[in-house]
Amino acid sequence: HCLSVRAVCRREIDCDRGNGYSWKITLLRNYWKSKVKQEWLSGKYSNIPSQNSLPEKSMYPMDVDTWGEILEAELER
Repeated sequence: HCLSVRAVCRREIDCDRGNGYSWKITLLRNYWKSKVKQEWLSGKYSNIPSQNSLPEKSMYPMDVDTWGEILEAELER
């Protein structure tokens, strides 16, 4: 699980590990973020007609750099 989360959230995982968090805490802090981020990056929400059409678990608190990654992926599509 840790490696699959790190594949999506490398920067976040490396930051948490650098700040001394254990792998268990790092996984707990980033698991759902990685799921939501992967869905956004894969384009699952690229053609949503309105915010009301977004599935319930499509949002998660993310930092500016993460949203930047998502927006760059959208621009490349």
